[in-house]
Amino acid sequence: MAVGLYISVPFCRTKCSYCNFASDVFSRAAFERYVERVCCDIARAQEIARENGGLPEQQVDSVYLGGGTPTILDCRQLEQIFVTIRQNFQLLPGSEITVECAPGTLSQPALESLLRCGVNRVSLGVQSFVDQEVASVGRLHKRAVVLEDIARLRTAGIPSINVDLIAGLPHQTAESWGASLTETIATGVPHVSIYMLEVDEDSRLGRELLAGGTRYHAHFVPNDELAADLYLAACERLEASGIAQYEISNFARAGFASRHNLKYWKRLPYLGFGVDAHSMLLSTTKQCDAVRFSTPETLEAYVAGGPLEATPISHHAALEENFFLGLRLSEGVDVSALQARFGEEAVHQFCAAIAQSMADGLLIHEGNQIGLTSRGRLLSNEVFARFLCAERTAV
Repeated sequence: MAVGLYISVPFCRTKCSYCNFASDVFSRAAFERYVERVCCDIARAQEIARENGGLPEQQVDSVYLGGGTPTILDCRQLEQIFVTIRQNFQLLPGSEITVECAPGTLSQPALESLLRCGVNRVSLGVQSFVDQEVASVGRLHKRAVVLEDIARLRTAGIPSINVDLIAGLPHQTAESWGASLTETIATGVPHVSIYMLEVDEDSRLGRELLAGGTRYHAHFVPNDELAADLYLAACERLEASGIAQYEISNFARAGFASRHNLKYWKRLPYLGFGVDAHSMLLSTTKQCDAVRFSTPETLEAYVAGGPLEATPISHHAALEENFFLGLRLSEGVDVSALQARFGEEAVHQFCAAIAQSMADGLLIHEGNQIGLTSRGRLLSNEVFARFLCAERTAV
């Protein structure tokens, strides 16, 4: 079975106030050591898989460089990563090869380097087409730069472009959000990701919001009700424009869904390399369904060769994952397929969770498929939690 490869590049020009990822601003002196370590791990991928109880795989049908800002690397370093991938894996014809880019980092040499690497999909971290909103969270680009980058990508022959937007940024209103959606649709990009601002202690803006402070424009962040309205407005506008929702946060024109990200939601095997990168492979033993393992969360620990953290996934845990990951998709979960794979008795444990979620208007049941309603998408974490504890509440 072909795997997907994820390479984490945790370097940024600036650290956005809302960011809770394992990325930050580092000196360029750190880049070389990091790329060398990543390439070493790619070369040892089969050995790493076996050491952690996973089935090694040679064939690859998707590659995703995320971050951080991968295009902040030198062209030579970017190409070194891709050369190492091709030396150690069989990259299948027609593979999806994605690189995340911060608008304004796509220099002509960087664009030419991406083409040499075979990149055929680019994800732009736009977040908003309103300059005031972008500046309030520490982003360095402006609307005009985004439009220029999209035009240059198309001219270079990379039509598969994603635009990220965030609902709930400081200063955002229904009107300004509508303007960002209008601009996004007008660009003609075939893929859009809509994320709601996450409020937690892992970001500066999140901590300030939780403390009730005013730094980082926290007092201009829309309330939860407005943020939910913005998300629903995006769902309606994009759907009406032919950009269909296929996952809670992702929308695409026909044929442009992210094949790499679908691996996560459909529990297909993938390998992650770099800081805070996660992997999932089928298990080598019949006692487990799969194994998940992850790298250290800090640059220092990763470069120093810190150990991986491995977690065997039991068959029951795999069934739970099939529910709460599969329900992220608009197509939902095929209950009959799960019964055929895991047994009717095992799936029956989740009947109470399904019934309660339907009664609460969070799930719909059509034929063999169950899926989230519009309200269910807004309260998806609540729905997923019910499937994690279904074994204890089954009747």
